Amino acid sequence: MIFFSENIPNHVAIVMDGNGRWAEKRGYPRFYGHIEGCKRVREIIREADKLGIKSLTLFAFSTENWNRPAEEIQVLMRLLSKWLIRERKELMANRVCFNVIGNIMELPQLVLQEVLKTKELSKNNSGLKLTLALSYGGRAELVQAARHLAQKVSEGRLLLEDITENTFINELFTKGMEDPDLLIRTSGEQRISNFLLWQCAYSELYFTPTLWPEFKPLHLQQAVEDFKNRKRRFGLTQDQVLQKQIKSSTRDFLRQESDKML
Repeated sequence: MIFFSENIPNHVAIVMDGNGRWAEKRGYPRFYGHIEGCKRVREIIREADKLGIKSLTLFAFSTENWNRPAEEIQVLMRLLSKWLIRERKELMANRVCFNVIGNIMELPQLVLQEVLKTKELSKNNSGLKLTLALSYGGRAELVQAARHLAQKVSEGRLLLEDITENTFINELFTKGMEDPDLLIRTSGEQRISNFLLWQCAYSELYFTPTLWPEFKPLHLQQAVEDFKNRKRRFGLTQDQVLQKQIKSSTRDFLRQESDKML
């Protein structure tokens, strides 16, 4: 008899929204919400690893966020820099591989240094892959990818008919990453806000009214439990999906039995 493994999402992406509203509801300045939001990140990284999630991508700062008041941006950049320095030891201890996507050259130099240092130090870690989206915008990413391909065609390095989904994917910030299985957005807003537009084509969406500073491990567990009950068909019929699962489970079972015999 074949037993299917638990349907845990391999890649979870989160739009961490609601920091400012959380602070304003309590009569605090908006930056206080960002400070509280930073505290949640450590808990969610730990819980994602505990649940068996392989990749966690967090929308930390968008291209649109550059339009916020200068003081708020300065606070966000200082918090990011301090977070990277403070959490580096724990990331290394837990074998977390740190990655970043976005136009990071737009970041302040000191922040960029900490980002690159953390990425370099953790690049060989074999645990959870943590990706921060910084100065990231989905539309800008697609435009940049199109420009790169157009330039290759213009220079004769690529034929027009050779442009496929795969060649396009290789021009994205997320080259080499799996698409998110589950996209979570906090704060009650029901939109993806220019986040991973290409990559989330078949992602399951989960919206929660919980503001990010209040998003605890229990909330992540609830999102994963909800995901387990989703039926992901990717354009196939349910019978086709079931046959695909049976074949995959059979291969896994035979592989495990073979390993026992060696």
